[in-house]
Amino acid sequence: MAEAVEQKEYWRWPETIWVDESKNWHDAEVISCGIDLGSVSTQTVIMTDGELYAYSNLRTGSSSLDSTERALNAVLEKIGDMKREDIHYIVGTGYGRVSIPFANKTITEIACHGRGAVYIYGNTVRTILDMGGQDLKAIKVDSRGKVVNFLMNDKCAAGTGRGIEVMADLLSIPITEVGPLSLKVDEDPEPVSTTCVVFAKSEVLGLMRKGWPKEKILAAFFRAMASRVVELLERVGVEPDFAITGGISKNVGMVKRIEKMLGVKALEPKIDPQTAGAIGAALFGRALYIKSQKK
Repeated sequence: MAEAVEQKEYWRWPETIWVDESKNWHDAEVISCGIDLGSVSTQTVIMTDGELYAYSNLRTGSSSLDSTERALNAVLEKIGDMKREDIHYIVGTGYGRVSIPFANKTITEIACHGRGAVYIYGNTVRTILDMGGQDLKAIKVDSRGKVVNFLMNDKCAAGTGRGIEVMADLLSIPITEVGPLSLKVDEDPEPVSTTCVVFAKSEVLGLMRKGWPKEKILAAFFRAMASRVVELLERVGVEPDFAITGGISKNVGMVKRIEKMLGVKALEPKIDPQTAGAIGAALFGRALYIKSQKK
C-alpha cells in the first residue's frame, strides 16, 4: 500500500509571538489590547502605558471567534502571568472586528493603521500603503496619525496577500522566497494582463506551459500587482514620508517595484509592520480607558 504524500503548504508564512522581556507589566497603570482580525491573518497587541509590550501574528482560521481567542491566548501564554481580566480595555479592528465579542469597542482599520503606522515609523509619516489579505488601502495622515484622506480597493484579491499565496502554491515556492526570486531577472517582462486572481492563475499556468522560468513569471505577476498599487497611491497623492504596513511589506519583490515606480523610498520598520492595525487599536484603547476614568 502506497504511503500518502504530504502536500506542502507553500503559502504558509511563519507565525510570530513576541514579548518584551525587559518590561514588567505589573508596573503599568494602563494595559490596553488591540486585536486586528483580518481575512488572512490576526494580530493581537498588548501595550503597557502606550508602549508595545507583546504581540502575536497568527493565521486567521475558518472561525473568527476561534481566531481571536487563539491570538489573544497565545500572547497571554507567552507572557505567563497575565490574565484577560488584567487588561483594562480591548479594541477590535480589521475585516472581522464585529466578530470579537469581548472587545470593549470596535474601530475601523483605516483609523487604526494610521495611528499604528505613526507609532512604528515615526510622526514624519504622511502616506501609508496597507497591503492586506484581501484589500489595498492608500491612507494620508497627519503627524498624530489621524486620517485626512484614504482610498481603498477591495474588488480583487490579485493585488493582495491572498493573490501571492495562490501564486506561491501554484509555483511550489515558499511564500517567503517568492519576493527575492522575482528580482532575479535582468529586466521585468510585460506584466500579466488580468486583474482577477482566478484569471491570473490561468494566465500563469499558460506561461508555465510556455516554459517560462519561475522567476520570470513572478516578475510579471509582481509588476502587475505593483502597477495596481501605485495607481491607487497616485490617486490619493503620495507625500513623503512613505510607509508600508501589512504582510506584503515584507515582500522585497513588491516593495522594490513600488519604490521604483513611485520614485519614493519606503521607510524601514523597526517593528513587525503587520501589527500596525493592532497597535493603533491598542493605542485607541488606552485613550478610551483614560477618558472613561475621568467621567
